[in-house]
Amino acid sequence: QVQLVESGGGLVQPGGSLRLSCAASGSIGSIYSMSWYRQAPGKQRELAARITSDGSTVYADSVKGRFIISRDDTDTKITAYLQMNSLKPEETAVYYCKAATFYGSASWGQGTQVTVSS
Repeated sequence: QVQLVESGGGLVQPGGSLRLSCAASGSIGSIYSMSWYRQAPGKQRELAARITSDGSTVYADSVKGRFIISRDDTDTKITAYLQMNSLKPEETAVYYCKAATFYGSASWGQGTQVTVSS
């Protein structure tokens, strides 16, 4: 099993930046990809960015050029980061980390609130 712990959310002004972190522990050798999703009030959860074990990345069109996903792998932990720049009020949401394994299973973090407001 994989356990995920997220951090880094908070309140930021429009145009500002935040960096989210997601630390994965447990059966990290089975992790294929780490992703960040977000869910705004009244909306469906959507993918913001994904990074695979070989470093390939995928971004939602709405965040391309502003968000950067990266990962740091050690023997005991994988940490995925989401650097978010030029944030907009409509990007206020709960941001969730997801770890997907080579076997088709997935684990989710508890979510971290990001509020973009002046």
